[in-house]
Amino acid sequence: MLSKSKIKIITSLAYKKYRDESGLFVAEGAKLISDLSTAFHCEWLFYTPQWENEVQQLQADEKIAVEEKELHKISAQKSPQGMLAVFRKKTPVKITATALSGQLSLALDDVQDPGNLGTIIRIADWFGIRHIFCSTATADAFNPKTVQATMGALSRVELHYVNLPEFFSEMKDIPVYGTFLDGTDLYTRDLSPNGIIVMGNEGNGISPEIAQLVTDKLMIPNYPKDAPTSESLNVAVATAIVCGEFRRRM
Repeated sequence: MLSKSKIKIITSLAYKKYRDESGLFVAEGAKLISDLSTAFHCEWLFYTPQWENEVQQLQADEKIAVEEKELHKISAQKSPQGMLAVFRKKTPVKITATALSGQLSLALDDVQDPGNLGTIIRIADWFGIRHIFCSTATADAFNPKTVQATMGALSRVELHYVNLPEFFSEMKDIPVYGTFLDGTDLYTRDLSPNGIIVMGNEGNGISPEIAQLVTDKLMIPNYPKDAPTSESLNVAVATAIVCGEFRRRM
């Protein structure tokens, strides 16, 4: 039986305040839970009877069988996937410039949409990018919508919430790239195999404060040149294009 106290705790994790206070977050679905189990400690694992065999392969402090109607009480989804886990977040680790030497990383300047953030984490995972540095105003990586959108990539990509200007000041001798409408064509510019790629806010792009710290301004050209087109690309789409070009050059 699912207790009222557990229901209260789990539903509260829809809010950042309670995720921060408890250090917990929620994930739903067998594949996602299996992936996250390799990187995060599972406190509670709830499942409907048809998933009992799969649950045996997973580690959790407590495994609780529930009825479908009970799962609906704690799920954020209209059609729950039969399994829900409560994981504990990892203790943040400070990353130094030395640790990033020779790597390609991402920095997010106030990306607001949880779905965009989740997709960017998934893109980073695809292109072998292991660190994303987020401004403090960027969406929470452990928002349920973000966690689901990562499709398990959160187990392989580390998210760091930092003061971006201070962070960049510590990253001496590491190129900082950013996308701008007045930048140099991405496809003709020399690109380093290492560096930090900054992606900006959905509506405002990269902020003026961060723009001053970008050492290489890039632009994704539209085709054909000078033709009427959309004002901008979705930030996750733009991230995929830029990361793909960096990796193509390697």
